[in-house]
Amino acid sequence: MNDSELRQALRDIIEGKIVKRSKHELVFKGRNVRTEFIDELSSLKYRPVTVDEVAVQPGQRVPAFYLDTATAYFGWIFWEKFTELRLRKLFGTVVRNEKGDWLIQIPAKSTKTVYSKTDSILEMDIDRPFEL
Repeated sequence: MNDSELRQALRDIIEGKIVKRSKHELVFKGRNVRTEFIDELSSLKYRPVTVDEVAVQPGQRVPAFYLDTATAYFGWIFWEKFTELRLRKLFGTVVRNEKGDWLIQIPAKSTKTVYSKTDSILEMDIDRPFEL
């Protein structure tokens, strides 16, 4: 696989059309390709932001990736509803833990960076944030 093919494979992960967006190891032939992944995120209009910086309303969600050292986690920035009066904004991965909660949760108060396509706002059922 040459560099062009690698970058296309990374774009396929980001777009989620051919490859399911989930948890992806960013290692190719023993080499960390995190930098290349970030380059492709940028080319597809994903921007580094905090959860708080993303303008999303209750009942909406925005796609995002959280990057660990050599792992990309896909998820959404959205408002989680506890009751009619209690909501919280967060990033939650589509990958779940053994309890069924989002494997990684990043609250709006966090300074952690996620890469979000902030102009891609999708409607969602606030009572059922998203299913696997």
